[in-house]
Amino acid sequence: MRVAEFGGDAEAWDRFVDAAPGGTFCHLHAWRDVLAEGLGHELRLLAAEVDGRLEGVLPLARVRGPLGTFLVSIPFLSYGGPIGTPDAVRALVAYAVDRGRREGVDLVELRCRSRNWSPGATPHAGPAHPDSGMGPASEVATSLPEGVRVSDRRVAVVLSLPGDADALWRGLRSKVRSQVRRPMKEGMEVRFGGDLLDDFYAVFARNMRDLGTPALSLAFFRALVDRFPRFARIGVVYHEGDPAAAGFGFLWRGEIEMTWASSLRRLNRLAPNMLLYWEFMRHASEAGAAAFNFGRCPPGGGTHRFKLQWGGVDLPLPWLQWTDGDIGGTPSPASGGYALATRLWSRLPMPVANLVGPWIARTIP
Repeated sequence: MRVAEFGGDAEAWDRFVDAAPGGTFCHLHAWRDVLAEGLGHELRLLAAEVDGRLEGVLPLARVRGPLGTFLVSIPFLSYGGPIGTPDAVRALVAYAVDRGRREGVDLVELRCRSRNWSPGATPHAGPAHPDSGMGPASEVATSLPEGVRVSDRRVAVVLSLPGDADALWRGLRSKVRSQVRRPMKEGMEVRFGGDLLDDFYAVFARNMRDLGTPALSLAFFRALVDRFPRFARIGVVYHEGDPAAAGFGFLWRGEIEMTWASSLRRLNRLAPNMLLYWEFMRHASEAGAAAFNFGRCPPGGGTHRFKLQWGGVDLPLPWLQWTDGDIGGTPSPASGGYALATRLWSRLPMPVANLVGPWIARTIP
């Protein structure tokens, strides 16, 4: 087994990703261009080969900033960890850890969607814990290099779609249906399309400012639309002609994931976010998707409860971590040292937040 940076073409890489169990849109070759164009990060495409035959792949990015230096697959997203045969996955993890040790990074984090490093493994189903990544459910992955652990700090929520919008509607709880009807009664409408990027970003950037978190750049999202026209999905809820809520997701292998979603706080009482999620689900069902993924969140919090109310189930995310220190994960707004900055950021004028925010956000993977 030989691990090295991939020297083949994009089509060969993507064919492997498309065929490999556990392959996701986060593994696609074009992320190298997206991260370079949108954020200025270098993405190394690592390949595990036997006699020239591709056995596994790992996109690995180095993210450096005032809060630390990280090797992440893949930053700002939920997945991107090593995929391929168990032997290839283990070799790729070992390579990433060795590289992290040699480069002196604070943390190596490989964002796996499933336990694919040993035959017959099943996803981690330990108890939910707050966003420390170091709770009792965290464990050492004994079949992987020494010091590699499995973190429980993120979980996704996935809802099976019946293939018929009416059946989907009937399957929702009455309270949820009532909350969806509220923005409908206010005359809100939803549109989909890549041409809605500016309206999406207007809502996204303001919501992130209100939450006290720097927003990723518009250039990053534009690169996504340009590089992933087949998979990227943008939906915007309009109230009296103005964007009120917006989402950006990806359709891949019969599952649509809402990767980023936001709504304007001043309209919370009208629940435009409920209409946004419902229309995304209906849109996904009409597109032939079999599942709706609400995206990742810390287990046990308010965001987690919001996602579960739609009837989905937890998908534990067994992210692999290695550190030479005591770091529990990449920086989070929930962490103590970040809390003061969060409060201050939420008070910034929007022009200042939009100018400075992307430079900070690119360093928080």
